[in-house]
Amino acid sequence: MDHRNARPAVGQPAAGQSAASAALSRAADTAADRIYRRRWAILGVLVISLIAIVLDNTVLNVALKTIAEPKPAGLNASQSQLEWGINSYTLVFAGLLFTFGVIGDRIGRKRMLMFGMAAFGLFSLLTAYSRNPDQLIFARAAMGLGAAAVMPQTLSIISNVFDPGERAKAIGIWATAVGIGVAIGPIVGGVLLAHFWWGSVFLINVPLTAVGVLAILLLVPESRNPNPGRIDYLGVVMSVVGLVLVVYGIIQGGEKGSWIHWDVLGTTAAGLAVLALFAWYETRLTHPSLDVKLFRDPRLSSAVGALGLVFFGMMGALFFLSFYLQSVRGYSPLYSGLLTLPFAAGQLLMAPRSSRLVRRYGTKAVAATGLITVAVALGGYLLLTVSTPIWVLGVIFFVQGAGMGSVMPPATEAVMSVVPRERAGSGSALTNTARQVAGALGVAVLGSILAQVYRGQLSPHLTVLPASARNAASGSITATQTAASRLGQAGLRLDQFGDAAFVHAMHITTAISAVITLAGALVVLIWMPGRPSAQAEAARDVVPGEIPAAVAVEAGVES
Repeated sequence: MDHRNARPAVGQPAAGQSAASAALSRAADTAADRIYRRRWAILGVLVISLIAIVLDNTVLNVALKTIAEPKPAGLNASQSQLEWGINSYTLVFAGLLFTFGVIGDRIGRKRMLMFGMAAFGLFSLLTAYSRNPDQLIFARAAMGLGAAAVMPQTLSIISNVFDPGERAKAIGIWATAVGIGVAIGPIVGGVLLAHFWWGSVFLINVPLTAVGVLAILLLVPESRNPNPGRIDYLGVVMSVVGLVLVVYGIIQGGEKGSWIHWDVLGTTAAGLAVLALFAWYETRLTHPSLDVKLFRDPRLSSAVGALGLVFFGMMGALFFLSFYLQSVRGYSPLYSGLLTLPFAAGQLLMAPRSSRLVRRYGTKAVAATGLITVAVALGGYLLLTVSTPIWVLGVIFFVQGAGMGSVMPPATEAVMSVVPRERAGSGSALTNTARQVAGALGVAVLGSILAQVYRGQLSPHLTVLPASARNAASGSITATQTAASRLGQAGLRLDQFGDAAFVHAMHITTAISAVITLAGALVVLIWMPGRPSAQAEAARDVVPGEIPAAVAVEAGVES
């Protein structure tokens, strides 16, 4: 079959059509052919751009222990500073996704993609040479700005380059790239830390982004929404402020060892109030940064919930597993990174197959099964002790990766199928906001629970330390080990107590995460619609006479 039959119509000349209209139609058809022939190369460029961004979400995890060490090896960062090192990036990323999605729709997605990649590379360079934890936190926030400009454009361009018949497959590859970036981040970080200083985990982004910008310039077509929305500045500010206040309160609760403090409860409550005001305000706007009304569609709301919950568990687990592997088990950063290979293998096995499973069983069944699988894997962390054979962790990683690979592509496609094509930027931002916000909350909530339980378990065993040093020593396992190294023989027992306390705290946090993920599976089973009819699938996203945005811009027939 001719490939032209697989694409949407781009405006064939009709009887009585003017010569100018016929010329424009021919130009659109020629542009469509050019884009169609290089669509998989375009997807490859988008995947490279995406991996460069996603890689940074997890490459930092393997370097956390090193950054927590005293200078000159690290920055002597506390656990709360490490949490902010992760969350300053994810919160800015999440808060600006919708804004940059709208800006991309307005000024051109290719242009915004190039800007984001260049900014990400520049701020990565600044992060690599941070001299203290505060500089690291602010530089990471700036990196989040660049990442926010990149991420929504990738899905938007896919939605405008691929027709509905191939879009699910393309999004499946896109989601696989997200999983690969998440999984190989610790490996890349481990290799770099084995040979260079901690800043190299950020410096690696510079050549990656440079290659990405060049490839985008040469291959990616420009596209934009002919009727873009207005930029909701107040909504952006409210969403970022609300999220920062909530996360700050949660992290402070873990650092203090109790959430019954005015600056913990008050800050968290203020953040929730701002977010509630933000949600109300968005319902009053014609062009909101977050279209709250989209959540009325149960297919979209349950899919966003599935994406958020799977990332909540994953990012929280990756945060403390770095310390379990390096501080408790004594593995090097490189070996710790290599241990995540089963996680990547599980995703690579399931993500490409998820579209076939969805066609056979429906999105609800596949997404719910994936969430249950992730919950089982999180429960499996309860088997880990200070001496458990390491292959057990490999099996758990594989199961968790397979579960994530089953959830991400169908949930992402479910969201993009609900959002109109001309608003693909908003749909892309919605899925990525769910990931980033949930990931930030996973690190904040699970990290704070871990810190509080660890402090409570270890405190009775700190009598060997001066009273003035006990609070600092109980702040994290790295701080405990640093204090123990100064005690000689007495420090060996403190090390053992620290390891046992950390494993106990890890069990509590993973059990909570498993329960939350299992609740997400129930939400999907109850509220996500079942399989659509064959006629509905065939009709979805097909608009008679539509000229895809990428085609329109390249052909010069944009509205």
